[in-house]
Amino acid sequence: MELEEALTRLSALSTRSRLDVIRLLAKDGGSEGMRSGEIARRLEVPANTLSTQLLHLSNARLVRFHRKSRNIIYSANLDSIRELIEFLARDCAEGRLSVSVKKAPRT
Repeated sequence: MELEEALTRLSALSTRSRLDVIRLLAKDGGSEGMRSGEIARRLEVPANTLSTQLLHLSNARLVRFHRKSRNIIYSANLDSIRELIEFLARDCAEGRLSVSVKKAPRT
């Protein structure tokens, strides 16, 4: 991973609301993902605020989305998150950290 890509991803995670979205999607979204309305309801945020947060996370490749009928379904991009963690461990800690990131179970 290039430094600029790492900075983009870290910047996208730099607010509590965006980190809350990632945490929710990673924990409860599973392989199916979640509708944006469900994310807004669970996090108790207005839809327009959530839309902005999801755009930042999507641009940083930390969330994926697809259209299902009239809904947009979002899911955490665990591969991208894993790449960021590995970058931090390898390039910033010179490999001194033991990083073990398990893949989310498929349901």
